[in-house]
Amino acid sequence: MRFKGFLLGILVVLLVGCSNPGNGNRRSGDADASVSGQQVSVQGAAPLAQGGIEDARRAAIDDAVNNASLQLKLNNAAAMLISDIKVVDEWQDANLYHVQVLAVLSDKQRCASPYRKKIVATGFPIMNTEQVSGTESQDLFSGIPREINNRLMETGDFIGRNLTNTILYRRPDMAPEIQPEDGPGNAALLRIASMHNAQFVLSGVIRDFRVESAEYVRGSGILAELKSMARDYIARRSIGIDVFVHDGFSGALLFQHRYTDSIIGDVTLPTGYTVGSDRFNATPAGHKISEIIQQASEDIHRLFGCYPFAVRVVQASSNRVVIAAGAQDKIKMGDKLMVYSAGVGGQTGAGLGEPVGILTITDVSATSAAGSLDSSAHVGIVRPGDWAKSFPTP
Repeated sequence: MRFKGFLLGILVVLLVGCSNPGNGNRRSGDADASVSGQQVSVQGAAPLAQGGIEDARRAAIDDAVNNASLQLKLNNAAAMLISDIKVVDEWQDANLYHVQVLAVLSDKQRCASPYRKKIVATGFPIMNTEQVSGTESQDLFSGIPREINNRLMETGDFIGRNLTNTILYRRPDMAPEIQPEDGPGNAALLRIASMHNAQFVLSGVIRDFRVESAEYVRGSGILAELKSMARDYIARRSIGIDVFVHDGFSGALLFQHRYTDSIIGDVTLPTGYTVGSDRFNATPAGHKISEIIQQASEDIHRLFGCYPFAVRVVQASSNRVVIAAGAQDKIKMGDKLMVYSAGVGGQTGAGLGEPVGILTITDVSATSAAGSLDSSAHVGIVRPGDWAKSFPTP
């Protein structure tokens, strides 16, 4: 009897262990998550609806990301951020689509945007031209946007085009409002973006660059004249620069910020000094401007580095679609992009019309790529000028 009782006890223990849901190989969704080091393994699910497998897959990934965020809070790791995700398994079960996701954690903001976005830089006119004398550097108007663009390219997330001899603002005091010429106010901006296949257009205005004397010059004679001659070296100079980023598809203003600072002492910028050069940065005024350039480029990168990638369709025939992005934009064979019609004010957002279908890339060159649409897309509905856009990444 004792031996039978002992066997019965072992059997009960084994049954309890097997019934533990944490030890099973389940494919149910919500509670199946584990945190290991700097990674979270979690599942997500979404119903298969009229949008088909692709829509259900994206919704399931979103559900998994939400579950991962919840799991971080439950494990007192809410300060961590999800910097990247990888789908390691996916399957269908009845009317649900499931994904198993491995989320990579970081204590710094980061995104998994895989593509480089094109941005065109235009010139920064000065609102009061008399604030920069003829004996000072004339490179501010083109040099400031050029250096912002260069620093964005150094991040590896942007492809820059410098069109800094072009000015968008005939009335700098009215910026960012663009005064109309032969059409809508943003016609020139959209024309520039279209010519360079750019997703963004960088512009700005030097709002303030005035010199204020640190000492009021009174009287007459040699002493007053010497004080007047020295005012550029013992003066205060204010700096105010407005920076704008417009959407190259719709002309919408996406970013606007005014950067201000001041210099006391030697406020001159000698002629021939190029923005970004060592000589320029060695001057007090050049150093302050360089700091503004760095801050502006960081702000723009922070906002648009994780922004969905978008590109124009340049050719479309039968089921073959060619886009104006290739290997330099980090496009790869097998990539999938959603194609939108070039309507304005569609439900998907300003500048994009209704989604047409999913483009799968099959051929890639340096500056362009081609692919075919999925079977659900209508043949012939895609036209040059339509957009292809990446799927959002967390």
